[in-house]
Amino acid sequence: MAVDQPRVLVVEDEPAQREVLSYNLEAEGFAVSRAQNGEEALLLVDEDMPDIIVLDWMMPNLSGIEVCRRLKIRPETRAIPIIMLSARSEEVDKVRGLETGADDYVIKPYSVIELMARVRSQLRRVRPASVGQRLEFDDIVLDAESHKVTRATDELKLGPTEFRLLSTFMEKPGRVWSREQLLDRVWGRDIYVDTRTVDVHIGRLRKALTQYGGSDPVRTVRGAGYALG
Repeated sequence: MAVDQPRVLVVEDEPAQREVLSYNLEAEGFAVSRAQNGEEALLLVDEDMPDIIVLDWMMPNLSGIEVCRRLKIRPETRAIPIIMLSARSEEVDKVRGLETGADDYVIKPYSVIELMARVRSQLRRVRPASVGQRLEFDDIVLDAESHKVTRATDELKLGPTEFRLLSTFMEKPGRVWSREQLLDRVWGRDIYVDTRTVDVHIGRLRKALTQYGGSDPVRTVRGAGYALG
């Protein structure tokens, strides 16, 4: 598994639909977590923060609307894009879903191709590098599609780990990432790596970014981690 795969949480109480959706997302290159009800979805979000959630409205006990409401009022989960799936096609239902905080609303039965396009569209906002976008910060340009990084007019030589670190930083300039968060995003959640490894690769990234001059844009935040800018 590529360690920088975007993670999609699929919340669907119908087993057949859950598996078809998960299969298609995995075929598109996404890492997929599955929840069969609202309670399990909230637990999974806390255990393994997804990049995006595809959420069924009609579920027993805890509805998708209530799951969405709870996630959107919490500061740590508010920014996760939520695509609501519903057989309710009335405009009033769509408005209710969007007012609760859903970022998109898809009516069942849906086209899998259209849903994949909507997932990519939402990811473009929160993880642009994962869908091949070009990122810029000051005089640094990262082209995720061609896997090239330039600073001013110079092309920089970065290893694959340093490239993933830089793309993580450039997607959210100013955000402070802890070593544990960087390990999850860059190395993968299922791989054990010592947190000191992060420091080693941050050192390599700094060296690469300043190889032709210029100040070091990576900031150490004592006791918290690292940030860009």
